[in-house]
Amino acid sequence: MDSWIPRLFDSFFVVFVVPSCFHSGLRFDISCFDISPGRCMIMPMPKHSGSDPDERSRMALIDLRPQAIRRTPEELVRHLESFHLNLRFSAGIWYFSPAASRFHEQYGRDLSIEQRLEIARRLKDYGLAGLEAHYPNEVNEQNAHIWKQFTQDTGIRLITIVPLLFRSRRFEFGSLSSPIPEARREAIELVKRALKLNIEFKTDFMVVWPGIDGYENPFGIDFPAMRDRFIDGLTEALDAVPGVRMAFEPKPYEPRGHILFGTTPEGILLCRDVEAKLSNATNRQILKDGHALCALNPEIGHALMAYEDLPYSYSLALGEGRLAHMHLNSQPLGNYDQDLNIGVTSPEQFEALMYVLKMHGYQGWFGIDVNPERMPVETALRINMDAVRAANDRIETLDHESIVHAVNHPDKARGWMESYLIRARAVSSAQLAPVPKARDWKTR
Repeated sequence: MDSWIPRLFDSFFVVFVVPSCFHSGLRFDISCFDISPGRCMIMPMPKHSGSDPDERSRMALIDLRPQAIRRTPEELVRHLESFHLNLRFSAGIWYFSPAASRFHEQYGRDLSIEQRLEIARRLKDYGLAGLEAHYPNEVNEQNAHIWKQFTQDTGIRLITIVPLLFRSRRFEFGSLSSPIPEARREAIELVKRALKLNIEFKTDFMVVWPGIDGYENPFGIDFPAMRDRFIDGLTEALDAVPGVRMAFEPKPYEPRGHILFGTTPEGILLCRDVEAKLSNATNRQILKDGHALCALNPEIGHALMAYEDLPYSYSLALGEGRLAHMHLNSQPLGNYDQDLNIGVTSPEQFEALMYVLKMHGYQGWFGIDVNPERMPVETALRINMDAVRAANDRIETLDHESIVHAVNHPDKARGWMESYLIRARAVSSAQLAPVPKARDWKTR
């Protein structure tokens, strides 16, 4: 049920009446589906068409609810054998131009937005299909025409516009969480303008990263008040410009010593708290229909900085139907945020993550967020797209039935998973003894 819809049609706009089939009471109602390759968007039909201006202007939400489906082992095997990840790649325009570091000068010259977009244009045939940009330094009301012409000419979409809540000196003591009323108000209004531009560009979600909202010295801080200011500010903005999905990006530290809502579980708590406070009628109806308005954009590097386990962390968001997007790279456990190319470290964690995405039927973007300091950005993006494709190829060839059996019968498959994965990852297994299916495994 969850995997056939996007593959039936190439590009249609249709209306379905779909029966209830989701875990925990999630339902489809009479809805409009925008179905094109890799996209399944659901826009609940307005009860009084044209009566509410919010309904005419809001974002067309991609349906995340199928992520939360629970399956029996037998259903999971059928799903794994029939569902295939659709590898749609996006990239952040911010790293197309080399940045200075506090430790070294720029290794290249500054590039204008037009020059960066020209690089993106050259990568379309290699698979780049989406871009991400910050507001107002990278996309704004004054240069919107440049972006619109680019998307029209190339078909490469602007999939998210991110409010720049961390760069300005006015946010020295926080943005949405700032105890200084004037700074906090400026942050709220910035988010509102970014939300409106997301609607104008028909993006899929608005990423929020609270990089400057946090602390170093914890002594005497009223933590509930700090969290409430952030939650209430975000709630106000989302209610002022309703119908836009927010994708929150947790990070445990850097640039602040400790950043608010810095881990995946904390991000989910934030989402629940914001949704509970939303009051706009359009937003309440979307939530009533079972959609997440506050979702997550977890980044591999940020999760590993917090010593999280990738497949487990991402499964938390998937299990609630909240994985709106993700940023991919690689990162040593702990350490500073390195934004290494995918697979440079811990490729086995990345493969396990890809398998979890397949298990949950993820249909979103594969966002690449790296810091290519010592190679051209075009080279880096080709490497990262290839790394995702290679990992996907490996998980597609696995014996899904045996994997599901081994996980559900660990007492009868001791050591099978490790033995099987060694052979699955080997370039040639000619010198390795063959491994039987999990059902036939005998502990040695």
